[in-house]
Amino acid sequence: MKKNKVVTTEDILLKLCQSVSSVLTSATDSEVRYSAMVQKISKTTLKPDFGCFVLFDGGFSGLVVINFTSQAALELYSRYMRNMGMPEDELAIHHNADEVGDILGELMNQLVGDFTNKIRKELQTNITQNQPKMMTVNKNVVLSIDTNLERPQARRVTFSTEKNNIFYLELAMDKTEFIQLEEFEIETDQCPDKIIEQAKEKAEKSKNNNSGNEAAAQDLLDELGI
Repeated sequence: MKKNKVVTTEDILLKLCQSVSSVLTSATDSEVRYSAMVQKISKTTLKPDFGCFVLFDGGFSGLVVINFTSQAALELYSRYMRNMGMPEDELAIHHNADEVGDILGELMNQLVGDFTNKIRKELQTNITQNQPKMMTVNKNVVLSIDTNLERPQARRVTFSTEKNNIFYLELAMDKTEFIQLEEFEIETDQCPDKIIEQAKEKAEKSKNNNSGNEAAAQDLLDELGI
């Protein structure tokens, strides 16, 4: 008898870690890694120096928290802005500057968006997110979860930047499992550049075919003496 594939909390956490790593690595043009070990925790908290969190709901409910040290926050912010072409002398130098919070919030929005897209395609369910919230934290704050979690589970994973600055991802969500009953194909994301290139190739091919058809038609007319 075929054994059905089961997706657990740890599998969902791994998908989230992959989204965080890939989005931040791409956005900052620098390597962002996550630990191979995961820590079970009893509750999620906002911790110094800078905390971001976002709630999600739908197929399952939960909360994502990322706690940055000031060094990690500034490194990710400055690398992102330089990657976008911002001159060095225009960059913020303090982690509690408004623009640092704005950029980290935008990155948080992108990585959670990537995560929800993975969930939609790979687990065939839908979750929606609210706008990320950011705050400078001077002392540990216990963050209560507004979503209705019947059997909450919480996990923490350590991340490190290219300069080995540390930040922490925390996930709290329903205790749930997804059981695959039938095989299905996971749709792949296409690179926008590749889509444009394929469209150009198709147009060029169509143009060549039309030219070939016109030449053949003219040859036929010549043979008929028309």
